[in-house]
Amino acid sequence: MVYLIGAGPGDPGLLTVRGREALMRADVVLHDRLGTEALLDLVHPDAEVIDVGKAPGQVALSQDDTTALLVRLGREGKVVARLKGGDPLVFGRGAEEAEALIRAGVPVLVVPGVTSALGAPAAAGIPVTYRALSTAFTVVTGHEDPAKDAEQNDWDLLARLPHTLVVLMGMGRLRGIAERLIASGRPADQPAAAIQWGSTPRQRTVVATLATLADRVEEEGLGNPAVLVFGDVVSRQPGLAPAGRGPLAGRTIVVTRASAQAGGLQGTLEALGAHVVGMPVIRIEPVAPSPAVEEAIAGVGEYDIIVLTSANGVDAVAGLMAGHGMDARHLTPGQVVVAIGPGTCAALTAHGIRADIVPERFVGEAVLEALEDMPVEGRRVLVPRARDARPVIVDGLRARGAIVDDIVVYAAVPVRPARDAVEAALAADVITFTSASTVTNTLAVLDAAERVRLAGGPRAVSIGPLTSHAVRAAGLEVAIEADRSDIPGLVQAVLDLGAAAGP
Repeated sequence: MVYLIGAGPGDPGLLTVRGREALMRADVVLHDRLGTEALLDLVHPDAEVIDVGKAPGQVALSQDDTTALLVRLGREGKVVARLKGGDPLVFGRGAEEAEALIRAGVPVLVVPGVTSALGAPAAAGIPVTYRALSTAFTVVTGHEDPAKDAEQNDWDLLARLPHTLVVLMGMGRLRGIAERLIASGRPADQPAAAIQWGSTPRQRTVVATLATLADRVEEEGLGNPAVLVFGDVVSRQPGLAPAGRGPLAGRTIVVTRASAQAGGLQGTLEALGAHVVGMPVIRIEPVAPSPAVEEAIAGVGEYDIIVLTSANGVDAVAGLMAGHGMDARHLTPGQVVVAIGPGTCAALTAHGIRADIVPERFVGEAVLEALEDMPVEGRRVLVPRARDARPVIVDGLRARGAIVDDIVVYAAVPVRPARDAVEAALAADVITFTSASTVTNTLAVLDAAERVRLAGGPRAVSIGPLTSHAVRAAGLEVAIEADRSDIPGLVQAVLDLGAAAGP
């Protein structure tokens, strides 16, 4: 099976749910150059990733070779994700690839994406239609030279159309396109815009007229990739905050969290205008259950108290219960479920379980404080946790006479990020740490010279006191620590740091 997936215009959050599911299932991913890089974190770590992108003057793999590779992989029975910027059937050669696959007898499924022809203008606040101004729009490629005698675009006809004209891949021929449209009757003073890196934090927009846009683009230094919009609708730009304009605009922020969990943090930071460098240094993996773990899960309904310290722990326990044919209904009335933090609560809720106790602080000591008034002597307590997690809860409850089953259900496994991600991270403004393991594993992937650069480079933002302790133990300085040890608290700490640093 081959999935032809539209990655959208650039913002990774605009990938469809179906596209995300297909990427996560794929054995092999073939990706283009633009609008796809940030989505590769979704790919299974064992999947093969192949760059088949094209840039001006550079081709990683020819189109014929790419198509032949898709056919070969499909015939081998692989689940293949062909990830293309925008929509796979809009100027993406997706239809040609699909035809070849169908002729070869390979099943193919198209997963539509948001085309940059619509996504980039929308991100810039430009409506391609507007009542009484434009009731239609035309999308053409600007890759053809308007000065040629023979081409598919009829520029004379396009000039006479009374509605919006959107041109993709036209920056290299912008001046010639504008001159041809004006010569063919389109008003020279008609509003026009160029939108570079649409929908991403790097987005830049230049608004001018058809006659002056090329000069303005040169003055501002805009380049590819960009979308051109010609029409009166450009004048109706309603002043929306464009991508890349927010309290974190101009800041580059590193996210070291595991890829599977980084989406919420990364998306929030990007929505606030930051350019985010994904440098995952850990991966969350379930641990092969021991006989003790299997016994604890099978008898989960017999515990008096269950303490869950993370969303990862919740998901791991739910997975183990499912392996026994069990779900939330196998918990018993009267059991006390303790959860550290809103993320853990949300994960419990997703599995149909309500937390009875949520400490105000999101650390193990706070769990012990929350249970101070509860008799625990002789009571059975289950504490599912990560490998290498602090034993403070287990030791504290055992000291009070509780019968504690301490089981390891998942582990934070070190991951070595790509070299370009490391280089980008060392040049960033801020690096975020969401756990002690993200600190230790970040240091583990750097050589001695890179550790020196890290110490004098991005400012460290910590999610809480335990993470801050790990940062300082690594010889780094904590620029700011979140007041709340959760993702919203971490984001607020980044905002507070940015406000203190000034524009």
